[in-house]
Amino acid sequence: MTDHEPASPEAATPQEPDSGDGSDGLNDGLNDGLSDQDRAVLAFEARGWQRPGTKERAIREQLGLSPTRYYQLLGALLDDPAALRHDPVTVNRLRERRAARRAAR
Repeated sequence: MTDHEPASPEAATPQEPDSGDGSDGLNDGLNDGLSDQDRAVLAFEARGWQRPGTKERAIREQLGLSPTRYYQLLGALLDDPAALRHDPVTVNRLRERRAARRAAR
């Protein structure tokens, strides 16, 4: 081996710069700082619901949570930057709705 040959094939492969966020660069959602339950709550809320009773029943059946606990988790997610990165459309829509309710008080 000479001074200008790489020691291994890996050393010859150019590396992507590290983004510094701890992710591997893949948008798989596994390293986004959210739990599976957090992602499920956001996905559930992204769906449209015509009637509250239907939604509450689905919260219990599909997520295994009481509606009270669901809304507690959802409220915390609205303030979580990781949730905003994961689903900005849903989080911003819900933040606007929350701000409008607070302003109406």
